[in-house]
Amino acid sequence: MISRPPPAAGTPAPPPRQARRRRWYALVVFALLAEMAIAMLTTAVEQSPTIDEPVYAGTAVVYLEQHSLRYNPEHPPLGKLIIATGLAFADVHLDPGFSGDQTQLGRHVLYESGRDPGRLLLLARLPVIVLTLLFGLVVFAFARDLTGPAGGLVALALYALSPDVIAHGSLATLDVPVAGFLVTSAWRARRRPALYVPLTGLALGAAVATKMSALAAIPVVLVLVVLSVRHALAGPQWTRWLRGLGAAVSVALLAIAVVWASYLVVDPQLRWTSPPGLPPLAGLRSLASWLPLPEPYLAGMRIQFGFEDQVWTTFLFGTQHAGSLWYYLPAALLVKTPLGALVLGAAGAVVLLAVPRLRPAAWYVLLPTAALLAAAMTGSRDLGVRYVVFAPMFLAIAAAAVAELRRRRVQVAVAAVVLVTAASSVRTFPYYLPYANEAFGGPAATHLRLHDSNVDWGQDLGRLGARLREAYPGERVWLVYKGSGVPSYYGIDAADPLAVPASEVHGLLAVSDSAVAKADGRLAALIATSTQVDEVGHAITLYRRR
Repeated sequence: MISRPPPAAGTPAPPPRQARRRRWYALVVFALLAEMAIAMLTTAVEQSPTIDEPVYAGTAVVYLEQHSLRYNPEHPPLGKLIIATGLAFADVHLDPGFSGDQTQLGRHVLYESGRDPGRLLLLARLPVIVLTLLFGLVVFAFARDLTGPAGGLVALALYALSPDVIAHGSLATLDVPVAGFLVTSAWRARRRPALYVPLTGLALGAAVATKMSALAAIPVVLVLVVLSVRHALAGPQWTRWLRGLGAAVSVALLAIAVVWASYLVVDPQLRWTSPPGLPPLAGLRSLASWLPLPEPYLAGMRIQFGFEDQVWTTFLFGTQHAGSLWYYLPAALLVKTPLGALVLGAAGAVVLLAVPRLRPAAWYVLLPTAALLAAAMTGSRDLGVRYVVFAPMFLAIAAAAVAELRRRRVQVAVAAVVLVTAASSVRTFPYYLPYANEAFGGPAATHLRLHDSNVDWGQDLGRLGARLREAYPGERVWLVYKGSGVPSYYGIDAADPLAVPASEVHGLLAVSDSAVAKADGRLAALIATSTQVDEVGHAITLYRRR
């Protein structure tokens, strides 16, 4: 072997090519996560509370102070415990005499505890922001393990630029945490099952302990565990299958333990009184009573069943529907996902299925996405893509497969599409919640296609107050607001236009776009006889009434 001569005295040896590449990858990863952190922090600071956040924040305070499970039993504790890690620094206390429901609890903690609501909300949101950034590393590592470092960067870029992930990752809600835990649980264990199988059990348990919708992932994840262990081990087929089944049982037991632990952390005595009026378990639902989970969890499932039995209103592409639409979520994802991410995700799915060496990876990316989306499509609440925010995460991982095509033109095209996606994401800053891609008119037109948490979830009350002070000082204001914020806190002195005769409503009429989408009767008549003059955050429309 011919040895390379040593460098001249005083001349540092050039770093190995591989080391330089690793540093470059690390720099890109840092830059993408820094961009995402800035976007989420800016959004978190500027937005007022969305509808669900005060309930979760209030419940987190009860966990910290009273160790009680009585509030918000329809969702397991883990997500709210995560939120509580931020509120632990808030020095906020619940009035010992408080006895209201969970909606009143949220308002009491945020607006009646004597603390700054903006600071409290930011402290509640920060743990979810940190967790969302950590899930970015999971997406990067997941895609890198499947396709290599270049694919990992493509996946992380699409994840970090996803308006839906940024929007919901900056809120003190449960949607991004459960989605991130689900992605982590699907992280393939084909190469090192001894490492990944315990992680799968912990992540699956964390998902189930955050939202009950994650129960649909259990059979999928357990199948993946069996396939992973069977593939990784040597020996006779029957022993490989047997050890795979044993690993799946271990994952299931570990997940169950995580769920129990999340309840015991709140109340080690697990004190619980079921609320009155729980719907009975009948038919297939009666199988839920056999699950080896805490009694409060099973009661929460019954509450969720009650929600599913209700008839909810759906708004899609300008038309209001009574009841759910089976195709609502796929249609909403088409509107809310950047075009570049859709193109790369679809192309990546084709590559995963078409290229033999990548085909095994399809089980870990496409199967969970399809199964979880199919389960979500059976739900009765068409209230937003937040229910399937795992989709852009898995889509980003699937897109990584395109980077494995070793053709110069393909790699240039991938880079160009990522840049187009970046431009679309940056253009919506800081209004990520009402994002729509360019094919559907952008954020300004989202309210014409979708409603609720896709557009207007109560997040712009503070911005409305600022706009009224700056552009319409001293004017009479009428407000129809869908949200959990308190208008007076944001300097909004407004009356309810539906509480007086229409002839008395003159001046500015501010209406949440979710209310506009479902307007009928008196509100529809008020809007029809008014002139639109302004909008706030692509979520609240201002009208002038003469």
